[in-house]
Amino acid sequence: MEVKVVNKSGFDLPEYATVHSAGLDLRANIAEDVVVSPLNRVIVPTGLFLEIPVGFEAQVRPRSGLAIKHGITIINSPGTIDADYRGEVKVGLVNISNEEYTIKPGERIAQMVFAKHETIKWLDVELLSDTDRGEGGFGHTGK
Repeated sequence: MEVKVVNKSGFDLPEYATVHSAGLDLRANIAEDVVVSPLNRVIVPTGLFLEIPVGFEAQVRPRSGLAIKHGITIINSPGTIDADYRGEVKVGLVNISNEEYTIKPGERIAQMVFAKHETIKWLDVELLSDTDRGEGGFGHTGK
């Protein structure tokens, strides 16, 4: 799949870190350090503008190392970029640790995964089919 991109950042286009990586690393397109205090949120620009093909979305996800080591994650994980959005890709980060974290210019702050999706049509009915699970919800199978 090809995705049109305008790169207004000072960095190379996102790349896959390994041959079988699902996500492309997004970099912070900032001129100076941004400090994220505990339990605070920031929106970090990437300098990227995308034209995603219809039927696909781009999902912005946390980087596992930032999340585990520093408590930096995506506030609305995964964030969805729709095919008709043409604005700059920005990443909403939150610090869920007890310590400040400093984002450096060009730092890899998130990853982006492209996924195919379906568009549905509702079929308004009076009853749904029965299943063994039925209405069993949160925790209904045990711990």
